[in-house]
Amino acid sequence: MFTEQQVLKALHHVQDPELNRSIVDLNMVRNIQIRGNSLSLLVVLTIQGCPLKAKIQQDIEQALHEIGFQQVQLSFGSMTDEERQTLTASLRKASTTETGMPTLLKPESGVTFIAVTSGKGGVGKTTVTINLAVSLAKRGKKVGILDADIYGFSVPVMMGITEKPTMIDQTAIPVQKRGVSVMSMGFFSPDNAPVMWRGPMLNKWIRNFLANTYWGDLDYLLLDLPPGTGDVAIDVAAMIPQAKEIVVTTPHQAASYVATRAGVMAKHTKHHIAGVVENMAYLEEKSGNKLYLFGKGGGDQLAERLQTDVIARIPFEPVKEDSPTSIADSESAVGEAFDVLAETLDVTIKS
Repeated sequence: MFTEQQVLKALHHVQDPELNRSIVDLNMVRNIQIRGNSLSLLVVLTIQGCPLKAKIQQDIEQALHEIGFQQVQLSFGSMTDEERQTLTASLRKASTTETGMPTLLKPESGVTFIAVTSGKGGVGKTTVTINLAVSLAKRGKKVGILDADIYGFSVPVMMGITEKPTMIDQTAIPVQKRGVSVMSMGFFSPDNAPVMWRGPMLNKWIRNFLANTYWGDLDYLLLDLPPGTGDVAIDVAAMIPQAKEIVVTTPHQAASYVATRAGVMAKHTKHHIAGVVENMAYLEEKSGNKLYLFGKGGGDQLAERLQTDVIARIPFEPVKEDSPTSIADSESAVGEAFDVLAETLDVTIKS
């Protein structure tokens, strides 16, 4: 004969996929009715129309079948306004300190911040950000991306994300894609409308993304910075002095020369430069011959100027017409290069 305690114990391992917290701890499991090997219960979702309802249902049914229930009948409801307010308060308490500072900015948070920057656009900075994040997630790390390129946001479309963040009152839950939590201005700009803000508003939104987003427990938060040395880069340096920076360039001499400014600014703001990533370094033919489409040496020259190392040379790979995202195939040379980069960074940071 099954008991309610057995049911709750089995469901304790089922998590809300957005909050990454147990549905039992969140009091989402109610009205448990047991009749022999059959069971019915009510699942109270955080909001009406929860986008991951099907995932929650699948995980609950699997957990209950595994302990021996033959029939599982679920019904769904949503939290009351008061319950959502209580939940929001608990999320805010977990996300911010009493002074309003995001807890992930505290030195003891355990979060490693990696800011990805470049001197100019078009060198593949965002491509490096998203593929590095995916490769870190494949290593079992809890990873987030903050698309801090407020004017040129592109992370959602490049990752093939069509969903919007779930909002619980004023707290945003990042969208999950390939094991990575993503937050971007692109989620809040209707119809790809341009963002026309000056410095103070940029600073406010970056702070909102950090403080009013429930990131949960992260190992890494990657920040896709705008190219150059403008307001956002300066604000991020002030807000997150412990961030490490990756400077992205192509092998072209002009791209390398311009990228030097971004690197010098990083050093000026006391950010540690983790290294240079030379993107689109070469095109490898089937014969194994390498074509240097954008020249050679830019990455090495940039690393020498910044007194750091080239930590990755990412091959050039033509875009496939049927590919919906800019996430590299894990079996491709590009995918393997990003996996090696993720391993290199993870090992270096741990040591």
